[in-house]
Amino acid sequence: MTPKFRSLMGACATAALATAAGAETITIATVNNGDMIRMQKLADAFTEANPDIELEWVTLEENVLRQRVTQDVATSGGQFDVMTIGTYEVPIWGKQGWLVPLDDLPESYDVDDLLPAIRGGLTVDGSLYAVPFYGESSMVMYRKDLMEEAGLEMPDAPSWDFIKEAAAAMTDKEAEQYGICLRGKAGWGENMAFLSAMANSYGARWFDEEWKPQFDGEAWKAALTDYLELMNEYGPPGASSNGFNENLALFQQGKCGMWIDATVAASFVTNPTESTVAEDVGFALAPDKGLGKRGNWLWAWSLAVPAGTVAEASAKKFVEWATSKEYTELVAETEGWANVPPGTRTSLYENPEYQKVPFAQMTLESINAADPTNPTVDPVPYTGVQFVAIPEFQAIGTAVGQQFSAALAGQVSAEEALSRAQALTEREMKRAGYIK
Repeated sequence: MTPKFRSLMGACATAALATAAGAETITIATVNNGDMIRMQKLADAFTEANPDIELEWVTLEENVLRQRVTQDVATSGGQFDVMTIGTYEVPIWGKQGWLVPLDDLPESYDVDDLLPAIRGGLTVDGSLYAVPFYGESSMVMYRKDLMEEAGLEMPDAPSWDFIKEAAAAMTDKEAEQYGICLRGKAGWGENMAFLSAMANSYGARWFDEEWKPQFDGEAWKAALTDYLELMNEYGPPGASSNGFNENLALFQQGKCGMWIDATVAASFVTNPTESTVAEDVGFALAPDKGLGKRGNWLWAWSLAVPAGTVAEASAKKFVEWATSKEYTELVAETEGWANVPPGTRTSLYENPEYQKVPFAQMTLESINAADPTNPTVDPVPYTGVQFVAIPEFQAIGTAVGQQFSAALAGQVSAEEALSRAQALTEREMKRAGYIK
């Protein structure tokens, strides 16, 4: 046990003797991902050190969380004192004055240690409006044993053509072994996160430089056609209902030869207590189409304090604790270095112990490969890799995601889904005044 950890636990034990009478309750809205579940489990360390603060958790599925916190912050509802939000929401909500700036974090927090790509996405006009709990890009996770059985070797930087070849070679549907698992669940942060990043690598764009939707172009057609072929030929049944957590479970159960998704999943697929294939997992960069862009995104699940909360000081104290170096050390001590929240701090990737983690370097390379200010092959008027950083995107992205999920379910053709996506996006952009 490290001296810092002994000190932390000693402080917790002392504080536990103090009375919690009159404690202030803060309500924390968070997503039901594994790292956040772990945070809740370890939060006793915070409450024991801060007996004047009690924590109430609201843990929700990703799409539901986004709906609830968006409605609450936009209407000043006051349901939550701490919100788990992403790189899409932070700059938009910060500009609108919906979030408390976090410029007064103590020197010990070491804001300058945050990875520049992650910190930049949470900063508006020089002010930090959220702090990252974990950062991620996307990458290929694959079964090394199945790849070897197929007589193939995964490149560090594969192409989409290789992914298709490998998916075909690793598929054995009678054995419930599927060559590839990808997101199919509708949502701007679910299937459209994956499909937008994939489409970028095909040369597609959400909008041209005049804000005209581009779903009627050849690049989107090629990307969606290949996605549907991969999933229909080599993917699991019912894929239109599968998001991050569903695919994680399938991969851990040994049913996926490859899974292209968030780098944060690496700790879960390599954890032998949770994954039946933990010893056989390899990693590679997200695929490309030879056009200079890879199909990987950039994201941070972050903690923010909504403006107007009556518990601002307590809320800020919690977000500081949950995203601190000390919290990272707490996770490392209790769960091992492979399970600390990744992708947020330079010091983590300079730590010799963390450098031993098999996916650490690939995660950092994937994060660094994503460029939200230049996300596509051709120029665009927006920032964001797997999203478009405008307020209207949340609704538009989900509506388009519903069309593409319907295509995956076989309810509409690829052509019809793209036509509907073009029409609905054009209608909403006209309504918002971007185009005439």
